[in-house]
Amino acid sequence: MTSPFQKISDVFRPRYNVNFSIEKPDGSILLTLTSAEGVAVKRFISAQQWRDQQQLQRLITSLQVSLAIERGEQLPPRGASMLQPVSL
Repeated sequence: MTSPFQKISDVFRPRYNVNFSIEKPDGSILLTLTSAEGVAVKRFISAQQWRDQQQLQRLITSLQVSLAIERGEQLPPRGASMLQPVSL
């Protein structure tokens, strides 16, 4: 089983430098993605998010969507479905 940190790194490298910092005693970490232009993303990831595969995948997709929007690129396939209206 791939570690959650390796999974995140594999998705965002080589486009970004990926850094993880332990920030809180509850197991939360700070993810920082940087490029030649500077910091692209700083995001706290709760212990629950990085320990649960579904939540981890949602986090990765959310980051991909945010970065694609910032760069004016096409959304990743899973990301486009996140933006569809939900009927209540």
